[in-house]
Amino acid sequence: MSYRKLEIWQEGKELSVLIHQMSLTLPKFEQFEEAQQIRRSYKSVRSNIVEGYGRRKYKQDFIRFLIIAQASNDETIDHLEMLYETKSLTDQKLFEQLSERLTRLGRKINNFIKVVEQDHNVTQVKESEAEYLNQSASDQDQESSNQYPAS
Repeated sequence: MSYRKLEIWQEGKELSVLIHQMSLTLPKFEQFEEAQQIRRSYKSVRSNIVEGYGRRKYKQDFIRFLIIAQASNDETIDHLEMLYETKSLTDQKLFEQLSERLTRLGRKINNFIKVVEQDHNVTQVKESEAEYLNQSASDQDQESSNQYPAS
């Protein structure tokens, strides 16, 4: 199996393109500030998923990189909110779409970390056990993207 088959990486790939495109539409004065920051933080999500997967033989390394990916996802949410609050990003629909997808990805990464912690198998990472889409609404309310599993 390749990291490319991981749902969290696939979602990360789609979001990285959308965030990059959004950042290029920001006002000129943001191009060297928040635009660069949000691009860097989001590229870190994707890259850390890949690097963690590459180190999957070592459970704690795998988990460490997934936690870094999750933290970078949270950082990206913060940059996105700042852009919207300061009115540098004025497209409310785009803001809401990106915010929802980033929040959902944060939950998926968190669930994936739990699966790796519970059932670490270097030959086959059982991502499907994270039950991304079957998580109940009450679980989603209780679990924010910035809650990290105990190590």
